[in-house]
Amino acid sequence: MELDSTTMYVAATIIIGTALPVIMIGKIGKSGLDNIGRNPEAANEIRTSMFIGIAFAEAIAIYVLVIALVLKF
Repeated sequence: MELDSTTMYVAATIIIGTALPVIMIGKIGKSGLDNIGRNPEAANEIRTSMFIGIAFAEAIAIYVLVIALVLKF
């Protein structure tokens, strides 16, 4: 199996595009849980904002998948 430049670009896109959203989701979850621990009364508002942030970070990973498929085919 030969590795041409397109395959290398697709691999790099997938690696970078999935690693960064995973790191961001971890940071969003950590900071959200820290803030809930500090202020339990605002748990519902913090949790809602945390889930919205996680959804946006996950959307980036989906966009990367689409870009990788466009590059491949």
